[in-house]
Amino acid sequence: MTGPRSAVVFNPVKVGDLDLLRRTVSKGLSTVGWPEPVWLETTPEDPGRGQAARAAKDGAELVFVCGGDGTVMAAVTALAGTDVALAVLPAGTGNLLAANLGLGTDAAAGVQVAIEGGRKRIDVGAVGDRCFAVMAGMGFDAQMLEGTSDAAKKHIGWLAYLGGAAKHLRDRPMRVRIVIDGGAPMPRRPRSVIVGNVGRLQGGVRLLQEALPDDGKLDVAVLSPRSLGHWARLGWAVVRRSKRVPLMETYSAQRVEIFSNRPQSRQLDGDLIEPGKTLKIHIRRRALLLCVPRPAGDPDLAYDSDAAKRAAKGVRAAAEEAS
Repeated sequence: MTGPRSAVVFNPVKVGDLDLLRRTVSKGLSTVGWPEPVWLETTPEDPGRGQAARAAKDGAELVFVCGGDGTVMAAVTALAGTDVALAVLPAGTGNLLAANLGLGTDAAAGVQVAIEGGRKRIDVGAVGDRCFAVMAGMGFDAQMLEGTSDAAKKHIGWLAYLGGAAKHLRDRPMRVRIVIDGGAPMPRRPRSVIVGNVGRLQGGVRLLQEALPDDGKLDVAVLSPRSLGHWARLGWAVVRRSKRVPLMETYSAQRVEIFSNRPQSRQLDGDLIEPGKTLKIHIRRRALLLCVPRPAGDPDLAYDSDAAKRAAKGVRAAAEEAS
């Protein structure tokens, strides 16, 4: 067989039917003559970073990742700065990267995207030795994640986050200083500071209208509602995609530093990290090679379109046959 060597990093907790996933991936790859991938399972101690790094070290040119946002973020951290392509196979309730970049809603679609050969280099944000592709935040957004149970997410999907949000709407604001690209500290009393590489939240809500994953900048939203009425005004403006959102300041930067007077809840790509008084983020320009859908009419077709069509049909057939 000819084709790129690949590996599948998967979270067994998030994958509902592992046998179906194996058949879906294997059938799709074999249809275009690609070799069988190596399968690497995540563990509570290593949610995917070590597995993705091992795959790259062993010669994989393509790493499929199947799990929730935490699994994807771990793989992003491992593969940033390499020439190994990342293909997202959606699972779990979040998958913010898949939602923001139109990567499909199931594993079969993710396999098809990888086979069709669309590749795009995107920026990533870096916090210490960890990278994120979607958003990082301090304050309310992380509190919302803390207040949302895995059981609720499993039963009602992203709507479960609304319950987690409701628990913290009346919490007191933070007291922070925000430094944009080394400028003068800006004192603020926000409920949340969100730093995004892309702009779309859970449920398809777009918070950062100008955010692009390859523009060399991070977009910053400082949210400062003080009451339920403020939250309602802010939320309605975001849903309507208003040009001006009340109680929200926005900035763009290559480096963002947030300093709080007390430890705050923090998150990277929808995955909680340990609370802390600071959140220091910088951008790594075009660091991640990502498998993405090819735009219609793309003249640079570096793949066999007939083979891609056969692969898509085979992937779907495998999924249907095993369901």
